[in-house]
Amino acid sequence: MAVQQNKKSPSKRGMHRAHDFIKPSFLAVEPTTGETHRRHHISPSGYYRGKKVVETKAGE
Repeated sequence: MAVQQNKKSPSKRGMHRAHDFIKPSFLAVEPTTGETHRRHHISPSGYYRGKKVVETKAGE
């Protein structure tokens, strides 16, 4: 079993945990349909930046 040789200082411990927080997901609103979706992703109906890019099952 690995055993640390020196104790990690509170400052270094805080630096180690600096990226452990959860970032908020950034959302965008599609201008044509008004749907909310993740930025840089297509909307559920297949639109991206006002243009139909993927044909969905509903055929909207």
